[in-house]
Amino acid sequence: MPVRPVLGAAVGGVALLLGALAPVTAAAAPAERVTVDSVGRVAADGTVVLTGTYRCGADIGPVFVTSSISQGPTAAHYGIGGTRALCDGAEHRWENSGTVPSDRISPGAAHVEATLMELRPQGGLPLPYFHATGRQDVTLVAR
Repeated sequence: MPVRPVLGAAVGGVALLLGALAPVTAAAAPAERVTVDSVGRVAADGTVVLTGTYRCGADIGPVFVTSSISQGPTAAHYGIGGTRALCDGAEHRWENSGTVPSDRISPGAAHVEATLMELRPQGGLPLPYFHATGRQDVTLVAR
């Protein structure tokens, strides 16, 4: 199994689990942001590729750009990978890919949410710290 989907699933699972326990939230610094490109790609096997940019300042723990996609009336969200982020104040590109059931996501309009999330050590546990969130209506094109 490819490493990126496993990493994305692991990061997403940890974020959901720890987020439910005790999320650390703060307003994003003005220079911190994550964007989502208005076009994504989807393959016949359900592989989705999403891209965008991010910028973040100093970090204490590992930082990731996570993303999820939803489409249609059910609005079920599917996690699409996770990319390790470099928080040096500069703008960087991110690309996440992941596979969802091929009958759930298809070319056309969709909604994507990307989050710049850090796992900060607190009391011996890595707890999520959210730097920024970006939401975008996108068009998925067949690849």
